[in-house]
Amino acid sequence: MNPEQRYERHKTSVEKYLRSFITDHKPQTLYSPAKYVLVAGGKRIRPVLTLLACEAVGGDASTALHAGAGIEILHNFTLVHDDIMDHADTRRGRLTVHKKWDENVAILSGDALLAFAYRALLRTKSTRIQEVSKIFTEGVVTICEGQSLDKEFETRHRVHVNEYLMMIEKKTGKLVSIAAQIGALIGNASASDLEALRRYGEYVGRAFQIQDDLLDITADEKEFGKTIGGDLVEGKKTFLLLEALRRAKGDQKKMLQRIFTNGGVPRKQVPAFRLIYEETGAIESAQKRIENDIMDAKNQLSMLPASPARETLRWMTDKLLNRKF
Repeated sequence: MNPEQRYERHKTSVEKYLRSFITDHKPQTLYSPAKYVLVAGGKRIRPVLTLLACEAVGGDASTALHAGAGIEILHNFTLVHDDIMDHADTRRGRLTVHKKWDENVAILSGDALLAFAYRALLRTKSTRIQEVSKIFTEGVVTICEGQSLDKEFETRHRVHVNEYLMMIEKKTGKLVSIAAQIGALIGNASASDLEALRRYGEYVGRAFQIQDDLLDITADEKEFGKTIGGDLVEGKKTFLLLEALRRAKGDQKKMLQRIFTNGGVPRKQVPAFRLIYEETGAIESAQKRIENDIMDAKNQLSMLPASPARETLRWMTDKLLNRKF
């Protein structure tokens, strides 16, 4: 079985689990939105990572399925609430929960998803379930801290690149990191293997978010599936914007600062700002940081014993670096 086949096999297991997880039907305004979210699809990177991390330390991937699903349900809980805060109309080509139903339904079904995440996690049979639960719970708190910082940044006129990196490590990186850690714990990892997978997750999570920032301005619209430059239009503080502002001078700096004061730019101006990102070296800087994080992530994998699971993790890491959407 090659890495892609192993990834697809685990992804299929997760999809099957999520589709059959919620068996209740009433009240419909609670369970229908929750089911709607869980069957929306996606790459299922985090739960697959949980299964592979378990395998990579010598465990049986099936023993980590409950936990992997719990992590994916937790991820979807954050998306439902994030979409409300961001006033997002669609996700994965479908209406967001608060648009298909309403905000009250979205808040309540999001709350239920958090409880469902624990319900799945706690079905795990492991002698280290207390450690697993602690990492999961602390992860929830850290992710909420990251989202809170992200919202704070929206109204701040000064945000440093290092502050942004700290925020994405909490908001995006933490969930990837706990996925790897929890899988390793269920596989009864040694302390050194557990640490290697924790650090691997941190590097991959950070690279994933910076890659998202980069794709928003450089991707092909047809492949990307949404309009390019959305972050600029919405005035989001991304790695590219903050790095360009740090490097820019004169008129370019004034143009970038206008994003902070105006809360975004007209869509027709996106190409002009992309040019600034190119000329200041912000795009190149983002690419280098992604490459460095991916290299560091692979170095952590090299500390694990050789196995098909480790090679699949390496393959997934390369796919992240080269993804186009």
